[in-house]
Order: sequence, then structure tokens, then C-alpha cells
Amino acid sequence: MLQISVTKATKSFNKVVLGVAATLLIALIGANALAQSYPSKPIRLQVPFVSGGTPDIIARAVAGPLALVLGQPVNVEYRPGNGGAVGANDTAKSAPDGYSLGLATVSTTAANPAFNPKVLYDALTDFTAIINIAVVPKVFAVHPSFPAKDHVDFVEALKKSPGKYTFASPGSGSEEHLRMALYQALTGTVINHNAYRGAAPALMEVVSGRAHMVLDSWPSAAEFIEVMRLRPILVAAPRRLPNLPQVPTFQEAGLESLNRLAYYGIYAPQGLPKEIVEKINTAMRKVLQDPVVKKKIEDTGAMIVGNTPQQFADQMKAELQIYKNVVESAKLKLQ
Repeated sequence: MLQISVTKATKSFNKVVLGVAATLLIALIGANALAQSYPSKPIRLQVPFVSGGTPDIIARAVAGPLALVLGQPVNVEYRPGNGGAVGANDTAKSAPDGYSLGLATVSTTAANPAFNPKVLYDALTDFTAIINIAVVPKVFAVHPSFPAKDHVDFVEALKKSPGKYTFASPGSGSEEHLRMALYQALTGTVINHNAYRGAAPALMEVVSGRAHMVLDSWPSAAEFIEVMRLRPILVAAPRRLPNLPQVPTFQEAGLESLNRLAYYGIYAPQGLPKEIVEKINTAMRKVLQDPVVKKKIEDTGAMIVGNTPQQFADQMKAELQIYKNVVESAKLKLQ
């Protein structure tokens, strides 16, 4: 009787094992088939801000060339709101089939999730990292009418009139919002915060004189600095920018924790098959090696990265922890 029971149990166990193996094999075959046929229709690349800012510049620089490599249109779409959280959530909740991609920024993958407990996505588990396209310097600039020519005078003006001046940001919880909150904590200054629906409208508020200062990416701020409609005070970069040799870095000003480059990459919803991740990553690397694309991106002041999915995933994870530390050290809370 014992032998019969053991035999039956063994047969039952074998059936379970074979069933699981068959299921895994079918899934593997399905994933391979999906990857081989991908892409078979247009792809959406969602920018989580309004058009006109650096995210838009980077997305448009690669969308057309990526479409040529993949053989399907890559359509840039905009989904602004809540410092990039609305668009990021839309990407996170899309089908993981490779046809809904998002432009990953520090705001969407680190600053906003660190600051706002109400965001509807988990930055660590709801995305599949694909590639970091490029990193860009940040420029801290003021309207030309601001009564300061350099950073020393700038801090003096702020301390003389706490709360008198206003900085514009792409939204509450955005990278720029948190960096400026940390700046105030480090310098002992008080600056009013006005949040907008993206980097472009925030920048234009300062250019027009309706706000006093902005922290913006070099690619979108450069044209206004060149025609003296903005005055640069500091830059966030490893060294002074060739175009702004007279402007010190945040590190030179004793603010090393603010001296960070901003990344712009591509991610997808969690669960995107590895084969499709690799296909997009390989295609993007090819795009970034194109001399025309390379020049177009680097002419904006951005620096091309083009790393692996795992490397970009590690970068996003590290950046999230950095901004969690910012929120804690500056004692920031969602109002």
C-alpha cells in the first residue's frame, strides 16, 4: 500500500512539474515571438511635461532616428501635470508591450516619488529601465533686473529681503523644486516658490520678468542667456561650461550636494520582455552613435550616455535615494 501511495504521489508531482515547465516554455516562446515581430505598429514616447523644455528637446532629437532604426514611427506625446507625475503614472500603467515608452527624468523617477507620498506609482517597481540617453548641466539664472551680478551678491540680496523674491519650477515635487528647497536650507535663505506645468512655462515666467529666478537645464536656458534675457549665477556640472567660463559651479560655491547633472532616458512599464528591452536599447545605442544625432544632442550642452538597462536601473535607484535624503535633510513636506 505504501509503495502504491508513493508511486501515485510521484506521478502527480511529475505532472505538476511538466505542467509548470510547459507553461514556462509557452511563455518563453510567446516572448520570443513577440520580440521577433516587434515593432509592428507605431510607438508612443511620452514626455511628462509640456513641449518646449529640455525633455522635449531630447525626446525629439532621438524619436525620428529611432523610428528609422526600428522601422515604425515613434510619436512624441505630452502628458504634463504634478511635476511629471501624471505622465509617469500613465507610462507605468500602460501595457508592457514596447509600444508605450516614457521619457525618464530625475523629477519622475526620484524627486517626485521622494517628496510626494501620494504619487500613484512606485519608482522602484513600476518601471523597466531601458537606457539613459544623456545627462545635462543645470543653470541657476535670474532675470537681468535682479540686483545681483554674482552668487555672493545674490545670497546677500536674498538675506536682506527674506520672502521677497520668487523662483519658478516645473511643478511641486519636481527636481528643480527640491533642489531649490535644499538650496534655501543650505544657504539660510527664504524664497517664494511658484509651480508651473513644465520647465518651459517656468523658464518663460523668469524671462518675462514675472518671476525672479529659475533652475533650468542648459539646453533650454542657453538661448536666453546668450541674448542676455537671463543672467546665469551658478551651474551644476563637473566643471565650468565652455560657454559660461565666468560662471562658477555649485561645488565652487560650497554647495557640492547641488552640483548634479540631470539625466534623460527611456523607460517602459514593468514587465516588458527582456528581448524587447534589449531590442530598444540596441536601437537607441545605434541612434546615439550617429554623428548627426550625436552632434545635435551635444550642441545643446548635453552629454551622451547610452548605457545598459541595468546601469540605468541602478542610476535611477541611486538618484531616488539621494532625493529621499534631500527631503529628509530639508524637512520638506507636501502642502
